Amino acid sequence: MRWIWIDKFVEFESGRRAVALKNVTLAEEHLHDHFPGFPVMPECLMIEAMAQTAGILVGEAKKFQEKVILAKIKKAVFFDYVRPGDTIELEANIESITQEAASTNGKITRSEKLIAEIDLMFSHIDRNLAGKEFPEENFVFGTGTSVFEPLLRDVLSDSRQKTEVKK
Repeated sequence: MRWIWIDKFVEFESGRRAVALKNVTLAEEHLHDHFPGFPVMPECLMIEAMAQTAGILVGEAKKFQEKVILAKIKKAVFFDYVRPGDTIELEANIESITQEAASTNGKITRSEKLIAEIDLMFSHIDRNLAGKEFPEENFVFGTGTSVFEPLLRDVLSDSRQKTEVKK
């Protein structure tokens, strides 16, 4: 089972920036145990949501030719709780991208209130671990198999339409 921690992209600037939304609901079973009587979204899941947002941004920048994996959490600072009923906005920016890796910075907000700052590093494993064998298929984006594809397709088609209108 793969858990998806973003619901929708609302902005996507290829190779530069992405903004995604996550709606937190009491229907998410893990909230019943974390913490009983005071359900909050675990910080590790907020990091995963940022990793999914930033990882898709990094992968798309290289047209998903590389297998992008989270390599390091450079910084994760949390300022407030996220509770059921909240909608959080995850903004990821590419700081640098090379053939072997990428570095991103990000922030999570709720109604413009800063919830977290999360900076991540990603590795392009096809380039970084020469000699190791990995499946040919991309881990996140495969041929018609990824749940992320429709989310990305929608936001990219919107941005392309806006670009065409400007011309």
